[in-house]
Amino acid sequence: MKSFTYAALLGTLITQATAHYVFPAIEGTEDWQYVRMFTDQHTNGPVTSVETEDIRCNKDGVNGGSTQTLDVAAGSEVAFTVRSEIGHPGPLQFYMAKVPEGASAVDWDGAGDVWFKIYGDGPNISPEGLTWPSSSATTVSVTLPSSLPSGEYLLRVEHTALHGASEAGGAQFYISCAQINVTGGGNGSPGPLVAFPGAYSPTDPGLMINIYYPVPTEYILPGPEVWTG
Repeated sequence: MKSFTYAALLGTLITQATAHYVFPAIEGTEDWQYVRMFTDQHTNGPVTSVETEDIRCNKDGVNGGSTQTLDVAAGSEVAFTVRSEIGHPGPLQFYMAKVPEGASAVDWDGAGDVWFKIYGDGPNISPEGLTWPSSSATTVSVTLPSSLPSGEYLLRVEHTALHGASEAGGAQFYISCAQINVTGGGNGSPGPLVAFPGAYSPTDPGLMINIYYPVPTEYILPGPEVWTG
């Protein structure tokens, strides 16, 4: 029984070694039109440190450059495309940060305790192993809270790959930030607010975990609680 388990695991890890991906666009728009382009995006490679600015909007993604800002109604769904598909096991999360008064999304770097979580999905857990809702997805989506105040935001999509996370620093982060202008919003007070870097530690239980053996009986999403509005 054990030899089968280890053989299956080895095959899984070999397959996953080339399964990198990236979120280049909001569905129905051009690549990098409303999503910030980052250094080495063509490699589909991950961010591997939670302690640098790269964890915010990917490598050198703290400035919008030529990125445009898309009008999106509060309460509506926003979907990101995946190039080519989510090929690693792990959680999908979405964060937002409101652009300060007097600034614009294209020029704002998203620094400080300004980020709040609007979605997070953990695994389905059974004695046979963990299964992840976003596995093999070619698009991922989130519904903006209807009470979200109007204004410009950065919308951050993050998928965390846990296939090599049995040691600190082994988690891989696939991240993009879109620039959106929320219209028709409400008077909600999003929170709790966190910073990137700062929200995660390499030894967080949701980031340093062996997801294969022994099979975990629980999973704790990294970061703050979800704000639902």
